[in-house]
Amino acid sequence: MDVLKIATAGSVDDGKSTLIGRLLYDTKSLTTDKIEAIEKSSRQKGYDYLDFSLATDGLVAEREQGITIDVAHIYFSTAKKSYIIADTPGHVEYTRNMVTGASTSQVSIILIDARKGVIEQTYRHFFINNLLRVKEVIVAINKMDLVDYSEEVFNKIKADFQALNAKSTFKEQNVSYIPLSAINGGNVVDKSENMPWYDGQTVLEHLEGLHSHDVFETGKARFPVQTVIRPKTEEYHDFRGYAGKLYGNSIKVGDAVTVLPSLTESKVSKIHFFDKTFDEAAAGSSITIELENDINVTRGDMIVKSSELPKIEKEITTTVCWMDSKKLVAGTKYIVQHNTNSVLAKVESIKNTISTDYSGTKEASQLAINEIGEVNIKLSKPLYFDAYNENKSNGAFILIDTATNTTAGVGFIR
Repeated sequence: MDVLKIATAGSVDDGKSTLIGRLLYDTKSLTTDKIEAIEKSSRQKGYDYLDFSLATDGLVAEREQGITIDVAHIYFSTAKKSYIIADTPGHVEYTRNMVTGASTSQVSIILIDARKGVIEQTYRHFFINNLLRVKEVIVAINKMDLVDYSEEVFNKIKADFQALNAKSTFKEQNVSYIPLSAINGGNVVDKSENMPWYDGQTVLEHLEGLHSHDVFETGKARFPVQTVIRPKTEEYHDFRGYAGKLYGNSIKVGDAVTVLPSLTESKVSKIHFFDKTFDEAAAGSSITIELENDINVTRGDMIVKSSELPKIEKEITTTVCWMDSKKLVAGTKYIVQHNTNSVLAKVESIKNTISTDYSGTKEASQLAINEIGEVNIKLSKPLYFDAYNENKSNGAFILIDTATNTTAGVGFIR
């Protein structure tokens, strides 16, 4: 069964948590005790409707303030798919949380309050989805019940967002527009009778119709080695396999491959998935590879097709989203964690900060928490990488503070 990863984004009170709760409720994915808790909480608050935000907002402060503060991951399934939803906060001070939630998602749902239309937060959310190259974006124009289900209001917001979309450099992105009323369930799972002028799909119908080739970007095959498997049992005395997850594209038995950074060449002799062998493995597969000759391969190495070598350099130009309260300044040393490879690095220079409202860049010498900027990094040893817009998995990294071991920032190689 396909697993679809979704990130939600929206400003305060746009209804992200309510939309997710409604999805769970209408797909019968909530347990009986959870439904009873939602009904009880709604009655205590004096609501004449079910407060579905309780299904996702787990922190006490979130429930008290009616806002989302941290990323929550919600899991549910239908007969066709399994879903993982990252419910991300909309406040500007939680930009880092949104980047974290959207970084592994293939689909993004951007909510817009029909009464407010496209606002500054909408620009920021769309910018981050462009930065992270999320291929499928659903613009959910919510609270249509509060504007009398007006087709004119919907069309105005759609036109405003299309003007924003024209500023995007990620032209492969698909943007869809759905009017809905999350609180009443209109166009979430079931069609709304109050919007007969809308003949498109509901949110769930759109998600159910997406296929892997619609949301995944393909590139060159990249296989970061996570571990070397040597059972040394009587049955598998001479077995040597290299386990990891395959990114970018497929790999086949007989493919000529190169091991990085040693540049040693070999061929794929077998591909294992648990207790079975295959002639070919697709991108996204967690597999074990055997090579024809016995060469030195270890964790942190990368196996690639010999005809598709990545860049191998000791300096990289990157876009960094800063997540630490301690500012990023030139000359600071961090560990670059790139796939399974850890490299000591120094920040050479900070060129600018990038405005998330598409207004351009500003010259800067440092990055504060939640700021995004262009950063040049020098590495202690060569990194084998692709540009993020060519291969997402091999073009992203995190910066780890050497003193505190905290994740200080996330970067995308340009």
